[in-house]
Amino acid sequence: MGRGTLRIYLGAAPGVGKTYAMLSESHRRVERGTDCVVAFVEHHARPRTEVLLHGLEQVRRREISYRGAVFTEMDVDAVLERAPAVALVDELAHTNVPGSRNAKRWQDVEELLKAGIDVISTVNIQHLESLGDVVESITGVRQRETVPDEVVRRADQIELVDMSPQALRRRMAHGNIYQPDKMDAALSNYFRPGNLTALRELALLWTADRVDEYLQQYRGEHDIRTTWQARERIVVGLTGGPEGRTLIRRASRMAAKGSGSEILAVYIARSDGLTAASPKELAVQRTLVEDLGGTFHHVIGDDIPAALLEFARGVNATQIVLGSSRRKTWQYIYGPGVGATVARESGPDLDVHIVTHEEVAKGRGLPIARGARLGRARILWGWLVGVLGPVLLAVVLRSMEDAPGLANDVLLFLFLTVAAALLGGLRPALASAAVGSLLLNYWFTPPTHTLTVQDPENLVAIVIFFAVAVAVSSVVDLAARRTHQAARLRAESEILSFLAGSVLRGETALDALLERVRETFAMESVALLERRSDVEPWTCAGSVGPAPVSRPDDADVDMPVGDNLALALSGRVLPAEDRRVLGAFAAQAAVVLDRQRLVGEAEEARRLAEGNRIRTALLAAVSHDLRTPLAAIKAAVSSLRSDDVAWSDEDEAELLEGIEDGADRLDHLVGNLLDMSRLQTGTVTPLIREIDLDEVVPMALGGVPEGSVDLDIPETLPMVAVDPGLLERVVANIVENAVKYNPGREPVAVAASALGGRVELRVVDRGRGVPDEAKDRIFEPFQRYGDAPRGAGVGLGLAVSRGFAEAMGGTLDAEDTPGGGLTMVLTLAAAPGGGRAGPELPARVTS
Repeated sequence: MGRGTLRIYLGAAPGVGKTYAMLSESHRRVERGTDCVVAFVEHHARPRTEVLLHGLEQVRRREISYRGAVFTEMDVDAVLERAPAVALVDELAHTNVPGSRNAKRWQDVEELLKAGIDVISTVNIQHLESLGDVVESITGVRQRETVPDEVVRRADQIELVDMSPQALRRRMAHGNIYQPDKMDAALSNYFRPGNLTALRELALLWTADRVDEYLQQYRGEHDIRTTWQARERIVVGLTGGPEGRTLIRRASRMAAKGSGSEILAVYIARSDGLTAASPKELAVQRTLVEDLGGTFHHVIGDDIPAALLEFARGVNATQIVLGSSRRKTWQYIYGPGVGATVARESGPDLDVHIVTHEEVAKGRGLPIARGARLGRARILWGWLVGVLGPVLLAVVLRSMEDAPGLANDVLLFLFLTVAAALLGGLRPALASAAVGSLLLNYWFTPPTHTLTVQDPENLVAIVIFFAVAVAVSSVVDLAARRTHQAARLRAESEILSFLAGSVLRGETALDALLERVRETFAMESVALLERRSDVEPWTCAGSVGPAPVSRPDDADVDMPVGDNLALALSGRVLPAEDRRVLGAFAAQAAVVLDRQRLVGEAEEARRLAEGNRIRTALLAAVSHDLRTPLAAIKAAVSSLRSDDVAWSDEDEAELLEGIEDGADRLDHLVGNLLDMSRLQTGTVTPLIREIDLDEVVPMALGGVPEGSVDLDIPETLPMVAVDPGLLERVVANIVENAVKYNPGREPVAVAASALGGRVELRVVDRGRGVPDEAKDRIFEPFQRYGDAPRGAGVGLGLAVSRGFAEAMGGTLDAEDTPGGGLTMVLTLAAAPGGGRAGPELPARVTS
């Protein structure tokens, strides 16, 4: 069965006719033969609305008592049982009375949609959650009942029910909305013309946004690339330079001239990660455009004009705002620039605005990343070697009596140019080549002390020197950049290798991974945020560092993982080249989170399987072990109540004794079942206190036959830190089990001893014993070893004993008895003081 469709009548204000339109639609559908019912409609005593309910099937409402009053709500179960094709549900934002199936009515509607039922509903614009503050500032009334915007946006159809403020006030004055006693107050407060006009504008704009979403979807489905100028969308092209703020403000003023205009700021980064943009400046510009009501977009593209036009056409933009080029005049030899290219290729459907600013023709400067790569000290040395080095070399060569010759002079100057390139990069090397060429021409090429060259060979030598110097410096600079890229890629590969290794090793420590992210990118805090759907708030699945953010919008860097998971970092803005590795970390964090939850679910499944096994065994025990004493009790009671037999006093005493024995067995079995249930649910809470063993153990022997146990507790034994009640149950179960399997030739030995900070209580029997492979199995619930008779219990005694012992911080283990038999060893923690308190019993007691 598919999901039902949702149609919503959106009202600009109360009383515009949403419910009336919904009921009219229902009558039309019923006339066409559609199975349509009224799940919940409130007519508010409006005569015309109430009349439309006639002829429509209405599902009974559910009555709920709350604070001494009875309220009616939509009965979701009744609607689901009726299963109509279409259900009418009024007031989507309504809050249900406490005790209802769901807290909000839109949640009730969600259940009907999941069941395949189409729903027609109504809601007013002031009930949308995102508009709560705006509506309060306009009307002075805070809306307590709201519905998430996403719930309404997901509707298959939204129809705006609109009415002019004057017409709505006339309807109210005629008594069509409120009763006469409330009419004057409403007209002078909430229903003032200004309030109604503002609410109407909100409804129209919100609906226009929804229509725009439909339009974008339609254009995408039909691959329409041309611009449809249905509304003004202004794209601002940012370079990361300081002129971006001027462009954003200019675009905002342009958008303000047309109602409903939209601003989209876009920064296009190259795919290789090399960029001249300032991450800090981009963060400031992103904040500015969002403050002005626009959106910020980050796009990857090597051909910047083509990527900008592709983005603009993809969002159906009508205008593009670009800044005048920061290039110097000579730099236009490389091409016409982004602005001219975009203006030439935009076509007739896109208007391109070139905005002047203070940074025009000031030059773009060196990319920040290169200076950061080489360091200020290296760049300074590069300029010193490139500019002062040739001058000093010229002075040295001029002072020599025997000049080495022009060819050697050229090689020496070329050496300085290469050194400048190695130290400071391309620009110091170019300066060194220019200075060296001038010095060679002025000092060493005849005629000297002039810039003219008579011999063509010397001219060729100087030109070749300059060309070789430029080529060598370019190659050296390129090699430096490639070395930097290789080092970065090596670091990235090490990080990705670490992530891949953590996947193979099955590491599931989310905090450790987030800490690695924080250390790798030098962040203050890192948080992994998630939400179940677009309408629910973000929750923190894991975080490291102080004051992690609670929303991706509050982070300096956010990396989405799917639709409902995001990695949020605080501390600084990352350059574009780091986001690739961050994306790998985010994907691994999602995998680790899923693995942790799968482990938890597997553990829960194991626990449920264990619970099912115990329940199955419990049913078997109840069907046999508990029925046996019940049958004996019933037989004895039936015999005593019989009038056909005259029982002697001895017979009656024997029957009563059988009843008492059966009741004791039942009490013991039920007690063990209850104890096992407490252990399974984790509700055993021991009350630890210091006590002597000889105060507890003798009381635990009351359920065994006289003379069947030999008790040995030394007087010097230290006190133990236990729960006396739990310890008594543990000892009683162990001793009763030992007596049950003891052949009877000699009593069961119960002896205690101290060992370091522990006290051991040993219960020794001389029975058949238990093989090593079965020693752990006898402590599992509903396990009875060997040929134990069915009436001997349900097999819970040892399981309960071990559970209680572990709850008190002790252990219970089984060992072989020398000479045959089984020894149960109960180990308990000695009290911190280690002394004895209270009266002492004889060292040896026989029960």
